[in-house]
Amino acid sequence: MDIRYATNPEETKHYTTEKQRKEFLIEGLFIPGDMHLTYTHHDRVIIGGVCPTENTLHLNAGDTLKTDYFLERREIGIINIGERGTVIVEGDNYELEQKDCLYIGLGNKEVKFKSENDGKPAKFYLVSSLAHKEYPVQKLTINRAEPVHLGSIEESNERTIYKYIHADGLQSCQLMMGMTLLKPNNMWNTMPAHLHDRRMEAYLYFNMPEKGRVFHFMGEPNETRHLVVSNEQAVISPSWSIHSGCGTSNYTFIWAMAGENYTFIDMEAVEMSKLR
Repeated sequence: MDIRYATNPEETKHYTTEKQRKEFLIEGLFIPGDMHLTYTHHDRVIIGGVCPTENTLHLNAGDTLKTDYFLERREIGIINIGERGTVIVEGDNYELEQKDCLYIGLGNKEVKFKSENDGKPAKFYLVSSLAHKEYPVQKLTINRAEPVHLGSIEESNERTIYKYIHADGLQSCQLMMGMTLLKPNNMWNTMPAHLHDRRMEAYLYFNMPEKGRVFHFMGEPNETRHLVVSNEQAVISPSWSIHSGCGTSNYTFIWAMAGENYTFIDMEAVEMSKLR
């Protein structure tokens, strides 16, 4: 498991491009036949990718968590961005098509991943946060998720948002997770920007062409930086940072949040005139 320690805004003002990418960008998430996990000390969230091929892959605590099993003190949200696959929880099978979501709560000891077709594997994107209460395993398909249409072509941000794990959807302790799809000819997300000082956030960008890129903006509003992000790469966004992006074409991203608050209304909007 890759370890990323917490950062502070004063320190990051002096980062080189290489250092910025090392601290906040997660690459190589979906390696066929492998599992890639990153532990960030920002709200102790784990971000990962699982791409099973001929073998079933097991989710283990390893040495990092210092627990007997992965979900002993955690919960997890999973969205499949690949072909059809199955998540096995305590012997029960949950089939996930592309863009389907599964929530697994505290206390489940056995979690395994497998693809239906080894040549066209599933790509399970997962985000895990600390948990204090047991909630049942819950599945929500993309067809049953309620879409919210926002933005406009004039602002280049016409998009559809699906909320999966939140107070009025799949129940969790503190994890919130959803997906935003930009329509063709739209490139911007989360602009005007905002902050939520009591929650970190992670973005996974995907459904991008091979040569496509997203310029992900982060940092304090008066001291912004950017990361150049390729397809199926994720970004760790600390609670003190904005999180916004502009692509060379439209794209899809999965957002996940965890921290002290369990609400969308704690956001602090940033006026465009204050961005630097």
